[in-house]
Amino acid sequence: MSPDDLKDLSDWLIDGARSAPVPTDLMARSCERLVAAGLPLWRVGVFLRTLHPDIFGRNFIWRPGAEVEVGSVDFDIQSSPQFVSSPLAIVFQEGREVRRRIGEPDDSRFPILDDMRAEGVTDYIAMPIFYADGSIHASSWTTKAPGGFSDEHLAALRQLLPPLARIIEIVSLRRTATILLDTYVGNRAGERILAGQIRRGHTETMNAVIWLSDLRGFTRLSDRLPSEIVVDILNRYFDCQVEAIKRRGGEILKFMGDGLLAVFPVTGDNAAEICGQVLEAVHECRASVADLVYSEGGHTVERFRFGLALHIGTVLYGNVGGGNRLDFTCIGPAVNLAARLEKIAGSLHRTVVASASFAQLCESADWSDLGEFPIAGFARAERVFGLKDESPAPPSP
Repeated sequence: MSPDDLKDLSDWLIDGARSAPVPTDLMARSCERLVAAGLPLWRVGVFLRTLHPDIFGRNFIWRPGAEVEVGSVDFDIQSSPQFVSSPLAIVFQEGREVRRRIGEPDDSRFPILDDMRAEGVTDYIAMPIFYADGSIHASSWTTKAPGGFSDEHLAALRQLLPPLARIIEIVSLRRTATILLDTYVGNRAGERILAGQIRRGHTETMNAVIWLSDLRGFTRLSDRLPSEIVVDILNRYFDCQVEAIKRRGGEILKFMGDGLLAVFPVTGDNAAEICGQVLEAVHECRASVADLVYSEGGHTVERFRFGLALHIGTVLYGNVGGGNRLDFTCIGPAVNLAARLEKIAGSLHRTVVASASFAQLCESADWSDLGEFPIAGFARAERVFGLKDESPAPPSP
């Protein structure tokens, strides 16, 4: 192997691998440079735990002459036979290397090596990737070279892993920050926060459709059911809305008990189009909630009902809070009006009500004029509309 090439690669990683800012490029460039330095690599894998509510980890697989494959696994992988019987399980749990020359008597302990043997692999080693916080991640390295990896090859890999771990950790932390912000404040808000919009009072004006909903009869449910059941019900109820909203370009800003606040940004002259997309989400959510039946642990709840107010207007979108505790949200008269409309939906036993400004733009819907209502805190009454295909529903049991 070329010591100079290996040092150049190590220096490139320590310097931040700035010519390969994308993880797949980092993986490809590193492996290609190792091969050029004389390391006979065939298949290389990097396996990283993630901080994500649904994804346990991500994997990156490199082979010569092919695009880097990127995949993910959910939390069930930890108990799967495929993982439990793999060398990677030992690496993750014990933080130590596992090496097997293909064809040696003890290689049958790991079924994955049967696949390697079929590919013509002669040697396999799984090695830990240690982050600065002590967490353990993993890598695997294979070769088709006769006789497998030499001692020199393995020494080169061990020398390279620390700088490789540092740059992988940096890239992973950036991704984790993005995922967490997306999970807890929403994609658009997360992008603004990462871009530096973090000072209190730092807001911008945005025209948007406002979606404000809540679950009817939630107080009664909370009073008669165990708290863990109530949380499970809320999660399933929110599932009826979140994906439908996100698919139409909406962003979930906040969960407030059983309430949900979302916005659909409006730009230029696309207000009517956005309102139409919002109405599509309304129909999907309404059908999903109508089909929702909860049955768990001897508790059954049927006939879920919710109330939803729709309004379009200008909001202030940004940082609000006290001291160093901030919330990225939207405020303004338009949000206040949507909140008042949602209460009117409850008093009328309606699922969906809309302001005049939303109903006028959403011409694809068949609206019923429900009349004018005084709005607390507003100087004038607001005309309220409901969908004609919806009859007033009886109160939730």
